[in-house]
Amino acid sequence: MNTLPSSGPAATPGAATGPVADARNALLVALVMLLPLLVFHETAWSVAQIWERSETFAHGFLILPISLWLVWRERAALQQLPLQPCWPALLLLAGCGAAWLLADLAEVGIVRQYALAAMLPLTVLAVLGKRIAGALVFPLAFLLFAVPVGESLVPPLIDLTANFTVQALRLTGIPVLREGNNFAIPSGNWSVVDACSGLRYLISSITLGCLFSYLSYRTAWRRAAFILASVLVPIAANGVRAYMIVMMGHLSGMTLAVGVDHLIYGWLFFGIVMLLLFWVGSFWREDGPAAHNAPAAPRPAPPLPVRPLAGGVAAVLAVLAVWPALASRADQATAVAPAASLALASPTPAGPAFTTWQPDYAPASSTLRQFFAGQQPVGLTVLFYRDAPGSAKLVSSTNRIGQQKAAFHENSSGLRDENFGGRHMAVREAMLGFEGRRLLVWQWYWVNGSLTSSNYVGKLLQIKGKLLAGNGDGAAVMVFAPYDEDPAAARAAMRAFLDSNLEPLDQALAATRRP
Repeated sequence: MNTLPSSGPAATPGAATGPVADARNALLVALVMLLPLLVFHETAWSVAQIWERSETFAHGFLILPISLWLVWRERAALQQLPLQPCWPALLLLAGCGAAWLLADLAEVGIVRQYALAAMLPLTVLAVLGKRIAGALVFPLAFLLFAVPVGESLVPPLIDLTANFTVQALRLTGIPVLREGNNFAIPSGNWSVVDACSGLRYLISSITLGCLFSYLSYRTAWRRAAFILASVLVPIAANGVRAYMIVMMGHLSGMTLAVGVDHLIYGWLFFGIVMLLLFWVGSFWREDGPAAHNAPAAPRPAPPLPVRPLAGGVAAVLAVLAVWPALASRADQATAVAPAASLALASPTPAGPAFTTWQPDYAPASSTLRQFFAGQQPVGLTVLFYRDAPGSAKLVSSTNRIGQQKAAFHENSSGLRDENFGGRHMAVREAMLGFEGRRLLVWQWYWVNGSLTSSNYVGKLLQIKGKLLAGNGDGAAVMVFAPYDEDPAAARAAMRAFLDSNLEPLDQALAATRRP
C-alpha cells in the first residue's frame, strides 16, 4: 500500500496553529481584563461619566483601546509563552479590593478608581501567569492613565502660570498691578482661572509622551528623558501661551484673544509645541528588533490549559466579588435619618448680614448661617453632612470656598496656624474679593469632635467613625470677616469670636450627629 508523503509535522490534538494561534493568547488577555470591569461596573461607569463631562479627561475613552492594541501587537510573542495561573497574585487582588472597600466607605472616588485600574493587570497575572503579564508590563500599566486624576495640581499650576505671565509682562516693560491670580495692565484686566492652569495640556502630553517613548525607544534612559521632557515642556509652554494671549489682547486693544478665540489660540499653540516635541524626539528613535516584529516560529502552540484557566478565573471572581458584597451590606446598615436643624447658643450678639457670599459646596443635610455684631463683624457658616448612601459628601474636590461662576473669587489661599478656643490647629485661609470688597475666610472640618483642615485626614476620620461607630457624619465650618487692606483686624475678630463660641459650636454639632 502506498503512503502519501507528509507535508509537515503532525498537529498536536487540541493545539491551534497559524493566525488563530497568534491571536489566542492576546484575546485571552482581553477577556481576562474584563473580569474586574464586570464585577466593579459601577466604579467603571463613574470613570466613564467623568470622561464624558470633562474635556480634561476625555482622552480616557482611548486608553483601553490603545492598551488592547498594544497587547495585540505582541500576539506573536505571546503565542510562545506558557499560560499558568499565579496564585500569589490573588493576595494582591485582595489588597486592591480592601482598598476599594475603604475608599467606598469614605466615598473617595479616586482611590476606588485606581484600585479598579490596578485590578486589571493583577487579574491578568493571576489567571494567565507571570510570563504573560511580564511581557505586557507597559500595555497593562498604561491602563492607569484612564483614571481621571490631577485636579489637585490646578492651584499650583495656576500660581505658576500667573507668576510667569506677570514677570514676563514686567520684563516686556508693561506695568502690572497684581492681586492674587488677578492682575491689571493699562489695556485691561485679566484673571488666571482653572482653564488657564494648563492641566489638560500636561495630562495629554504625559500620556502621549509615555506611549511615544515606549514605541520609539528601547533604552531606559532615552525613555525616561523623553517622559521628563513631556512633563516640563507643556508647563513651560503654558506660561508662554498665557503671556502671548495677554500680549495679543494688549496690542489689539482688547479685541483679540478675549473670547472663544482665546481657547482656539491656546490649543493651536499647544498642538504646535507637541508636534515639535515629537519631531525632535524622533531624531533619537531606536528601531531595533522588537518582540512583536519577530516572525512566529512555525510550530504549533501548546494546548490550551482549560482546567487551570477555569480555576484561575473562578478564584479571581471569588476574590473580587466579596468587596462589593461587603460594601452593599455596609450601605444597607447605614441609617438614613435626616439631620436635625443646627442651632448655636452663642454668647455673642447677632448682627446684620454684611456679605452675600456663600461657599460653593454641595447641598448640605443641615445648614447654619449667622452674623455677629462687634467692632469688627464676624460671620459663621456651618454645613452639616449626613453620611448616607447617595447623599452629598463632606469632603469633595468640587467643594470650593470661592464661587467659580459667581461674584466672589479666591485671590489667595493657604494653611495658617492659629490658636483659639484653647486649641492649636491649622485652618485653611482664603482671601476673597469682589468689586473692591474683601472677605477673609477660615475653614476646617468637624468629624466626630475632631477638627482638621486636611481633606485626607477628614476622609480618614470619616472612615474611622464609620468602622468603629457606623457613623461618618461631619461638617464644614467657615468663619469669615470683612477687611480693607490689612487682614490682621479680621483675624483678631475671628479669633476672639472662636474663643467664645468654639465650645458651643462643638456641642451643637455633637447634638446633630447620629448616636
